[in-house]
Amino acid sequence: QVRLVESGGGSVQTGGSLKLSCKISEYIGGYYCMAWFRQVPGKEREGVAGIDRDPYTHYADSVKGRFTISYDHAENTLYLEMNSLKPEDTAMYYCTADWGSPTVNYCQTGTGYWGQGTQVTVSS
Repeated sequence: QVRLVESGGGSVQTGGSLKLSCKISEYIGGYYCMAWFRQVPGKEREGVAGIDRDPYTHYADSVKGRFTISYDHAENTLYLEMNSLKPEDTAMYYCTADWGSPTVNYCQTGTGYWGQGTQVTVSS
């Protein structure tokens, strides 16, 4: 069973930065497509950024130019570097590994793996 464990969340002020990590428990091979989602209470989970093996990356319009997704093969770890943070970025952030495409619902095929989430809070 593949396990994903997020870390790196916290509280920052507007304009600050955070770097989220998602450690993957085992090598997931050549099929991978990984992504970050976020969710606030009462709203649907939304895709933030996705990456595949090429690596091809895809971002939500709301984070383009501010967030960078990357994957370290040696560490088997997915990252999300977040700069110029805004209060509207406040959410629980989740990483996921699946078999799809970054541009199609951020990799989701319904059969992937999810982490437990890490909270990001941005104050004004």
